[in-house]
Amino acid sequence: MDKPTMFEPYQAASDIFVIPSYFPIPGLGILPINAFVLKAAEPVLVDTGIGPLTDEFLPQLSSVIDPEDLRWLWVTHDDPDHVGSLHRLLDEFPRLRLITTFLGVGKMSVSCPPPLGRTYLLNPGQSLAVGDRMLTAVRPATYDAPETTGFFDSKSRAFFSADSFGALMSEPVEDAAEINPEDLRRGMITWTTVDSPWLHSIDLDKFSETLNHLRDMSAEVVLSSHLPAARGMTDTLLSYLAAVPTTSPFVGFDQPTFESMLAQMNAR
Repeated sequence: MDKPTMFEPYQAASDIFVIPSYFPIPGLGILPINAFVLKAAEPVLVDTGIGPLTDEFLPQLSSVIDPEDLRWLWVTHDDPDHVGSLHRLLDEFPRLRLITTFLGVGKMSVSCPPPLGRTYLLNPGQSLAVGDRMLTAVRPATYDAPETTGFFDSKSRAFFSADSFGALMSEPVEDAAEINPEDLRRGMITWTTVDSPWLHSIDLDKFSETLNHLRDMSAEVVLSSHLPAARGMTDTLLSYLAAVPTTSPFVGFDQPTFESMLAQMNAR
């Protein structure tokens, strides 16, 4: 795999589907990039994939739900791998409403303003009713953008965790339990040191309190933007995150290594 690739959607819970793609990172492995469809009474799309795969994303979305039926689009944050099809969806489906934060609107407005009359602002700790359940906004334990909000679904007991709990992987799978535990631990620690480098200077007691708060939610499934669906693994994933602040910070490749990688890629 040497370019972003989209895979067939799969079911993570009775009313939740994952729309997965994978992004290759030379020398490190592949990174899952997931969007989700929550089939609530008022259906919710969580994130919109990456721009280069927009033409593939929309048919995959349509294989799970008629986009005309979607009522909400929850954008966890404004990074390019989460908003690739955002404006196309908002343009084509005028009943779709965007869920974000005040800062999220501000960041989007720098490049392409969202329709403010169709925007719903929700801060961490606040909840939104979507017909048959409540979605409570949660700031994940780790993140790379200050507007990041995941959420906890009261009916499915799923925690949509944005970038948090992501992991670099060696091959695509549909269940985090399929990954060798040591590979998962190592992949998660590597990804988290890349995505949240500030963890190396955090107060460990406060970080522990954050993890305990997430543990107290008793999520039955963790749905990360960058990990296959993880059912019944919350305590394990939290233990991996707890180890990150005392690991070595990530250091990117230097120029000689980069040139060597380019030579290998060009030789293919």
